Amino acid sequence: MADSRYRKVFPVYNVDEGYQKLYTYSRFSPKGIKQLPTLSLKYPSQKQILSYTIQSEIWSVGQRLYKLADKYYGDPQYWWVISFFNKKPTEQHFALGDAVQIPLPLSQVLSDLGL
Repeated sequence: MADSRYRKVFPVYNVDEGYQKLYTYSRFSPKGIKQLPTLSLKYPSQKQILSYTIQSEIWSVGQRLYKLADKYYGDPQYWWVISFFNKKPTEQHFALGDAVQIPLPLSQVLSDLGL
């Protein structure tokens, strides 16, 4: 999928005074530093979760979120969907033997997240 979690996000200019010297005397636009705003995702409701097909994997040595995303979604860039769904922001939050839940289909999950 060529989808991205930032496809509906538009850049904003950071004009914070703390950065003024940086963007005034550098290669940045005089308008400010162009940045993407922080995304705000909504966790799926219980009803939405029940409509998913959930695949489970046991977290093991060498396991990576991007590898699971590639295996189940066909694209490693969607590692964050698995992370968000399991409410564990990084791989370091998974322990050996943890059950990792992978929600399917990806298109429905992304839609339910508001993307």
